[in-house]
Amino acid sequence: MTTAAAFTATATLLLTACGGGDESSPEGIKGAGGGSPSASAPASGGAADVKRPDVSVPSDLKLVFDFEKPSDADEAAALGDAANFIRAMDHGIAQQDPNDPAYQFYSTGGAQKYAKSQIEAWVKDGWTVTGEDRYFNADIETVGQGDSTLVTFCRNQAKFYSKKVKTGKVSYTDENLDSYQKFSLLMSPSEASEAVWQARQIEVQGRVEECKG
Repeated sequence: MTTAAAFTATATLLLTACGGGDESSPEGIKGAGGGSPSASAPASGGAADVKRPDVSVPSDLKLVFDFEKPSDADEAAALGDAANFIRAMDHGIAQQDPNDPAYQFYSTGGAQKYAKSQIEAWVKDGWTVTGEDRYFNADIETVGQGDSTLVTFCRNQAKFYSKKVKTGKVSYTDENLDSYQKFSLLMSPSEASEAVWQARQIEVQGRVEECKG
């Protein structure tokens, strides 16, 4: 199992968007999520009075968070805002804005730098995201002195594709082992509001057999 020690530095693995064809897909984030909240993963990880940024995405992108809500309030908040961090990255890609406030709201430190670099990669090459991106098999572990939480989950990006912003051309690929990844996010309450949990560090493992099936 991944431990907090794995997050002493920003993860270097870049996520590759599914896609093929004549033009190369970005060597950037894959499934950083904006989008409407799913029924299984609340968009709000905390109190309703906290003003949260827009993480919506275009209607041709569907984000699925197939998570069961934990009974523990802190774990539920950490998981909910881990999903919001993913949504916020896709929102930044859809907005074509590497300085989008959404991912900055849901991240700090290495995770924030990671999100910005991934959005920049998509914007630089003129790509956005489309299709369906699914996250599932969430696991939550308290780390350190109990002030941080390690959230891990699998991803199936077989139906998640790159789309050229200018032409609308979509790059498609067939499902393969590259479609399956494992995300690990170190989450902790925001200094601004304990109702909001932020991703501090992120690690993404590619070609994960355990996430297949």
